[in-house]
Amino acid sequence: MGNSALKAHLETAQKTGVFQLTGKALSEFPEDVARLAASLRTMDLSNNKLHMLPPVIGSFTALKSLALNSNKLVSLPEELGRLQKLETLQVNSNSLRELPAALGDLSALRSLGLSGNRISDFPLQLCRLRHLAVVDLSRNQIRRIPDEVGQLQAIELNLNQNQISQVSAQICQSERLKVLRLEENCMELSMIPVSILTQSHISLLALEGNLFEMKALQELEGYEQYMERFTATKKKFA
Repeated sequence: MGNSALKAHLETAQKTGVFQLTGKALSEFPEDVARLAASLRTMDLSNNKLHMLPPVIGSFTALKSLALNSNKLVSLPEELGRLQKLETLQVNSNSLRELPAALGDLSALRSLGLSGNRISDFPLQLCRLRHLAVVDLSRNQIRRIPDEVGQLQAIELNLNQNQISQVSAQICQSERLKVLRLEENCMELSMIPVSILTQSHISLLALEGNLFEMKALQELEGYEQYMERFTATKKKFA
């Protein structure tokens, strides 16, 4: 990308607080944007060829939205945790295997997109985020949902198209969780904790494409209680 084109993008960003540089085959983070670190509210570098995000990202303390979809990222820096105003982080379709511990320091984060990566363990950092609303971990390689998920504050958790065969019964302790998507995993009917149906606040449980017929789910203890929540929610938004 030519210097004049980048200069034009930087001038626009200086006026608007929005830096958008998508689909330009960038292989490195544009260093010149660092001079706008204190004022940028939105940054979108999706559809490029970035292999890494430099530590300088931690200086963009005004950022509320950061999109890095469809790059070649294999890791994220710990400095990301300094973005205390960040509300939306989208890193879908990359090659991440794990997340930095400092991700749990993003105290304002509400929406997190990590679909289409290579994550194999459920990221426990997410359980520290008090304002988290939507988490998309679909199309990864997660095998189990651990006990710590009971501390999760998210309203919607998307785990479709993973390799999940075990779900901790502690998930029913997640008081804000209303939508749990587990489609196309490796779940046996016997591995679904009854407490999800009887004790949780989940009103939409998506389980299609697992190792059982959906009709069998209706035979489980507590299914009627779950359907009462489902119906009540449906009426509320009708």
